[in-house]
Amino acid sequence: MINLHPMTDVATLRERARKNVEDGAVTESYNADREEVLRLLNASLATELVCTLRYKRHYFMAKGIKSHAAADEFLEHANQELEHADKLAERIVQLGGEPEFNPDLLSQNSHAQYVAGNTLKEMITEDLVAERIAIDSYREIIQYIGDQDPTTRRIFEEILAQEEEHADDMADLLDGL
Repeated sequence: MINLHPMTDVATLRERARKNVEDGAVTESYNADREEVLRLLNASLATELVCTLRYKRHYFMAKGIKSHAAADEFLEHANQELEHADKLAERIVQLGGEPEFNPDLLSQNSHAQYVAGNTLKEMITEDLVAERIAIDSYREIIQYIGDQDPTTRRIFEEILAQEEEHADDMADLLDGL
């Protein structure tokens, strides 16, 4: 089997590691457009934080005959969305950026909208719509990143899998109403 990508010798690896050491995890071999990746990460961070807030509101506001099961899902999803936000913020810092937590900018930068919903059905529908937006935007981000930044791609792949589970949960709840 022919190796199309020869391995770098150890001496070269060691020499390159000493260059630009202040860049932390971002080495010379990082191929992605770092500014664009940081922009995508911050937009996704905003999306996750907006979704966390919406799910928390729905958790507290759910009422009606099926509200207990829905509220449990809302709380679980809120906590998972916050975990996603933490992973994204951590990656932003690793890439030398600053995570944007300014509340005035969150809804502007978020892919998903913050729609409160008044009834349980409206709440579930809005959460499902937001999950579907996240699914499509994260798939596009994964395709955009490709092999240029495997760590960021993997983070988005993990989050995408959970967002698909969330959408499935919301679709089941909606079907059960």
